Amino acid sequence: MDTQGEAIGSLGIRHLHSFWLRKVSGAPAAADIAGKHWVADNTLLCGLRLGLRETYDHLLQKAPSFAEFEAWVVARNGGSIDAGRIARLNDALSDWGLIGEPADPDAAPVLTDADLEFWDANGYVVVRDAVPPANCPAAVEAICAFLDVDVDRPETWYGGPQGHSIWVPLLHHPALSANRESPRIHRAFAQLWDREDLWVNVDQTGFNPPEKPGWSFPGPHLHWDVSLAQPIPFGLQGILYLVDTPADQGAFTCVPGFHRAIEGWLAGLGEDEDPRRQDLSAGAVPIAGRAGDLVIWHHCLPHRSSPNRAKLPRIVQYLTLRPSTWGFNPEWR
Repeated sequence: MDTQGEAIGSLGIRHLHSFWLRKVSGAPAAADIAGKHWVADNTLLCGLRLGLRETYDHLLQKAPSFAEFEAWVVARNGGSIDAGRIARLNDALSDWGLIGEPADPDAAPVLTDADLEFWDANGYVVVRDAVPPANCPAAVEAICAFLDVDVDRPETWYGGPQGHSIWVPLLHHPALSANRESPRIHRAFAQLWDREDLWVNVDQTGFNPPEKPGWSFPGPHLHWDVSLAQPIPFGLQGILYLVDTPADQGAFTCVPGFHRAIEGWLAGLGEDEDPRRQDLSAGAVPIAGRAGDLVIWHHCLPHRSSPNRAKLPRIVQYLTLRPSTWGFNPEWR
């Protein structure tokens, strides 16, 4: 036990025992408590460099003891976790995390005043050269090796382990980790969150090949990844282009400016109208980018991938950064 009565295992990581116990027991929680758990759980997993789904799957399918779970966590981190990272994570999961650390006003900005004005109006921004040039080919090579794909041989693009999907369940690779640690990416998110205590998630990658007879674009179509229950708290998402991606090559697509209109739009819907079934495609715009460009968008924007009508695959890495604590509405709409 620590000084606050929380069970602490051999790794000395706060909240880890609580997380394990709730998942293996399946005990329900009241909505307000569940919301706090969800935020802390995400910070915990980001700090431990674990994917959300891979961790949930492991706990639900294996039902490990806590000691076994700690061993699994260490194994997913290459056999050890730096003491400094544990200390920083424990701070984030303490009362300090509720306050956090404001963005460093002396840090050189990545987003210019013009970028921030564009962001405010449109709800998205493109961070040019978000990672070093060598990072993108390394990440592409890792993804292609995982899929057993040769980018020069189109006949290999359609039979990977992901099936008829553009999602690639590759989470852990040094090339992907290098992108998550990019200082330019951190600084851009720090400017938008106005927080320095940021944690990067471990998310999937994507491989969207051109459409052809027998292989149509599987989606996702326009959607939100956040509850539309009011109020919708501030939140960000991001996608890193690993190859040059023209507008017709399956580019990330969103409805610019919708973050400024969503509250009134929702209020104008009838009680029997499902906001997630409304057609907003007329306002959707594909966002082209070069290899190494990162698109950050406000999570109130309806967004999607798009059909690839070019000649080459779109290859991407999904990532986002959040502060130690952030707004979350546990009511789902």
